Amino acid sequence: MLDAAFADRVEARDVIVGVVGLGYVGLPLVISFAESGFRSIGFDVDAERAVALNQGSSHIDDIASERVSAMVDAGRFEATVSADTLADADVIFICVPTPYDHAPDLSFVRAATSTVASILRPGMLIILQSTTYPGTTTEIVQPMLERAGLQAGVDFHLAFSPERVDPGNTAWTVHNTPKVVGGLTPECTARARSLLEAVMEGPGLVHPVGSPAAAEMAKLLENTYRAVNIALVNELAMLAHEMGINTWEVIDAAATKPFGFQAFYPGIGPGGHCIPVDPHYLAWKAREFDFPTKFIEVAADVNAGMARYVVSRVQAMLNRDGRTLDGARVLCFGAAFKRGVSDMRNSRAIRVMELLEDAGAKVEYTDRLVPTLTFHDRQRKSFPLGDVVTAGFDAAVVLVADEGWPLDELDGAGVRVFDAVNAGGEGGGHRERL
Repeated sequence: MLDAAFADRVEARDVIVGVVGLGYVGLPLVISFAESGFRSIGFDVDAERAVALNQGSSHIDDIASERVSAMVDAGRFEATVSADTLADADVIFICVPTPYDHAPDLSFVRAATSTVASILRPGMLIILQSTTYPGTTTEIVQPMLERAGLQAGVDFHLAFSPERVDPGNTAWTVHNTPKVVGGLTPECTARARSLLEAVMEGPGLVHPVGSPAAAEMAKLLENTYRAVNIALVNELAMLAHEMGINTWEVIDAAATKPFGFQAFYPGIGPGGHCIPVDPHYLAWKAREFDFPTKFIEVAADVNAGMARYVVSRVQAMLNRDGRTLDGARVLCFGAAFKRGVSDMRNSRAIRVMELLEDAGAKVEYTDRLVPTLTFHDRQRKSFPLGDVVTAGFDAAVVLVADEGWPLDELDGAGVRVFDAVNAGGEGGGHRERL
């Protein structure tokens, strides 16, 4: 049963919301709460970031600076590096990175929890949003918070509600994307649900589960489902090429079935923070139970291998013209991990560029959203898009889909184009698809 006094405070927007971590998850969340009428405090260890936000300048593509400045001017949002300022919050979301390097790296979660523990007081609600393995909320976060002498579920409230942020997606936002939440106790769940519903556009968008672990597992299932199915079509694409069958035609045909099939598409392997990382969290935790997660690990291997496969196809394409990849001038279209964003976290496009250069190619790239990038310890600048057709490249590789790439013009100029992401539709002439 939800405490009536807390529900009334949420309704009256008399709850101060704090968010620890102002990155791709935390900043959209804290601004969305501010826009919904709550006084919101964003905490980040990056002092320059906090200063810029308080001046109304956003560092995230999905959050326009105008939205930040409007909330700053309205007195409903401030960014801080001070735990004392964060202490004003009644509710604190933890939205920090959870990298993976042969094992889960929860150092950011531990640091954020330590900060929250230093200001914890009775009645506070703490919600972990960072994607992690089942058990993190109760095995890591809860004991750290309880060291202050307060008991979770009695003196303060604790829940897990996974982030569902899709960078570059303007249709699904914090305000309308359904949320999952699992609290330590029914009251913890009820409070977290009440607060999350207050920022939603309509009722019924928050789905409660029976525990933090169930919510943690749900998030990993979402991303593992995508990773496994992407691996399936990537493997199918390699087989179809050997068999002389059009992969894209096959997928389009299968997608006409109105039930029992969802289309996934091949490419250079998924990037970003979620799909390349999150399944490893589940596989790692499964070892604690002596349980091999074969599908997950095979899928990861297939997806990781797509960058090398693309390079081999580019080499084969040049070979047919009696050229070698060694010494060839190769232009790569796209550098971010997906279309429409500047986010380069775990970008497989950059991995393809590295492998092309390892093979001796002279690599350039073009991406209007990524003016500079660094790989192989050298900073590169985006090649001017207007000059690519006449620049004398031996080959071009499409790594991120965009309607603005001049693929037909390159084809007409006799430049070989390998389209790894179906950006230009059916191939022909000097152009071929994955």
